[in-house]
Amino acid sequence: MSKVWLITGSGSGLGRRIAEAALEGGHRVVATARDISALAGMGQRYGANVCIVQLDVTDEAQGQAAVQAAGERFGRLDVLVNNAGYGDTRPFEQVASAEFRKLVETCLFGVVNLTRAALPVMRKQRSGHIIQISSLGGRTAFPGNAAYFASKWAVGGFTEGIALETAPFGVKVTALEPGAMRTNWGTRAHARQDSLLPEYEPSVGASMRLMKDYWGKENGDPAKVAQVVLKIADAATLPPHILLGSDAVQLAHQAEQARAAAADRWKAVSLSIDMDASGPIPALPT
Repeated sequence: MSKVWLITGSGSGLGRRIAEAALEGGHRVVATARDISALAGMGQRYGANVCIVQLDVTDEAQGQAAVQAAGERFGRLDVLVNNAGYGDTRPFEQVASAEFRKLVETCLFGVVNLTRAALPVMRKQRSGHIIQISSLGGRTAFPGNAAYFASKWAVGGFTEGIALETAPFGVKVTALEPGAMRTNWGTRAHARQDSLLPEYEPSVGASMRLMKDYWGKENGDPAKVAQVVLKIADAATLPPHILLGSDAVQLAHQAEQARAAAADRWKAVSLSIDMDASGPIPALPT
């Protein structure tokens, strides 16, 4: 069955792949980007099945207008894909407060803004699916992208909470957590490389060098991710989090094992603060 999609960040990368896959699959798409010139070819190719809308996801009014455009052009909204986002690989200390806030506004509050705009429509339909393009970085972290990881961890919690709220009236909410993909994300994330303070060379510097060597060799195929997104949009039952990519599966598992081991080591301290716990606070594990 043909569905109506709204996809943020459709101009390039994974968002472009998802938009084109949906259109090739016979769906109708509201394709959005901050610079709609990047979408001109899509409009020419797919004609009446695509509605091109300028959208800065940090602008709540523009988000509302994009959802309204879906209703006016196609009569409904079935799938929202919150894809827009970017990284900024620098030490937290060297990221100005305004730049940190700007990234969080895009990667977290962009998701919040569009979800807020779409939910009333989907609630009245008693159907719909909101798909957040999160990241392996929503389950673990590496040196040099604190604002991005903070945003993606928050997107995961937001998604899980909203999914529980909307399930009774038929709206599904899912966070996809891919590992590295062969898009231009890495190049853009490393575009602002100020001279590192020497104290950060062993952590952020090493991470930057490792990632540069990885560009163009990433495991994830964005075209395959787009096909998974199409299947997920049709699925009846889904968890709130789905890992994508062998690197995501491996690294998330390692992170979860490390957290479980730490929780076990600290269990005596954790239990000792209960009101009915007896005895002194135990010595901290070494």
